[in-house]
Amino acid sequence: MAWLSSVPRTVYLGTFVSAPHPGPDAGLEIRDGAVLVSAEGVIEKCDWSVRSAEEARRVFGLEEEVVVRTLGPGEGNGFWFPGFVDTHIHAPQYPNTGIFGQSTLLDWLDTYTFPLESSFGNPNSPFYTSHPTHNPPTNLLTRAKRIYCRVISRTLASGTTTAAYYATIHVEATNALADLALELGQRALIGRVCMDEARTCPEYYRDESTEISMANSRACVEHCRSLDPSGERIKPILTPRFAPSCRLSTLTALARLAKQEKLMVQTHISENTSEIEMVRRMFPHSDSYAAVYDEAGLLGEKTILAHAVHLSREERALVKERKAKVAHCPASNSALGSGYCPVRTLLEEGIDVGLGTDVSGGFSLSVLEAVRQAYLVSRTVAYHAGGNTKYNIGFAEGLHLATVGGAKVVGMEGRIGAFREGMLWDVQEVRLGRVDGHGKGGSSAVDLFGWETWEEKVAKWVWNGDDRNVKRVWIGGRLVHEQD
Repeated sequence: MAWLSSVPRTVYLGTFVSAPHPGPDAGLEIRDGAVLVSAEGVIEKCDWSVRSAEEARRVFGLEEEVVVRTLGPGEGNGFWFPGFVDTHIHAPQYPNTGIFGQSTLLDWLDTYTFPLESSFGNPNSPFYTSHPTHNPPTNLLTRAKRIYCRVISRTLASGTTTAAYYATIHVEATNALADLALELGQRALIGRVCMDEARTCPEYYRDESTEISMANSRACVEHCRSLDPSGERIKPILTPRFAPSCRLSTLTALARLAKQEKLMVQTHISENTSEIEMVRRMFPHSDSYAAVYDEAGLLGEKTILAHAVHLSREERALVKERKAKVAHCPASNSALGSGYCPVRTLLEEGIDVGLGTDVSGGFSLSVLEAVRQAYLVSRTVAYHAGGNTKYNIGFAEGLHLATVGGAKVVGMEGRIGAFREGMLWDVQEVRLGRVDGHGKGGSSAVDLFGWETWEEKVAKWVWNGDDRNVKRVWIGGRLVHEQD
């Protein structure tokens, strides 16, 4: 397992780019220097005056042998950047990435999502009848592992070092997702999806009762904790899919379990107007969607609310009061026609926000794509606010949401997301392309001509970059991805 392998103290030399500060005017932090990382994967020291390995050894007082990693002297097209945090991703939906037709949220769930997710544990899933060339395998768990291995590997290759995963209702497959995340070295929150409301969940894909839903959730929590009692690598997270998918008795039971075991919670809220109307019909005694969760006891500082596109002023005030967090999923919101989340309003009102890819409503598992989409969506929000540019999210602020913002959302504030002493070395090595004197370059989607400033280089990476630019990824100081 990647996280169990021993690593020596390591010095990293070169250009360090990050977005540690919030706000539209904060900009990037770009520094040349050296960072010393301990054998435990923690940043021991940073020095922004160091320019060589010899100087690093002297400044850091290193007498023993250490590994030194550099980006290449004088190249100027590589940099270290904090790993991305994906605050909302559905691991079993990865095979459906890009498949949503002309659907909106509720019919998308029925047409594409529930059939695929159910196939992870139900051999009679309609997914198999609708795909006659894909018969039910003799071992559904092997199939689930194949898919989960790929989604973890692909997210790592895209620079995602921490991911908040939704799994399916199936215990074995959910536990396999936890096993694989640990084996491949990714920091992950693992949630077995709770669905037991017969009015909204198909018979072929739902828990039979509150008691079964809770027993299965406890089994997955116990498995995650057996893998990593500290919860720093693999952390269980209770996952009621969304309020309409659960009986009220299940929502309240999950809230009790979360309180008793100090567990995080993730769910969806106010993604789509038809969904909001469904909540209004199903919970007539609650004043709002947010109130449903609050009255059940699920709204708190350990709660991640995905989407939050259409929250009312009163709901936003309640979310802030309870210190719940928001996973902004701009690609999915646009692809499914759900709406445009007013992120600036959430931030100004004191709500913590991170970015989510929301695969497969979202069409890409790249958090860098989520940064791009957050930028574009904010421009649309500004347009509908009479052209008020205060709503704009720039690329540097988007990178902040993808790192430091995400760390707050998943409960790792101060541990990941920046280059600071005492923080974990969850980092990606980014390498951009270079065009030579004859106009030739490599396979990178980002071409540098040599005259760009560092801010311009990073902007070109944000708008054009992909997994080809992620050369290596470390989590907790351990190398977990390296391009061939």
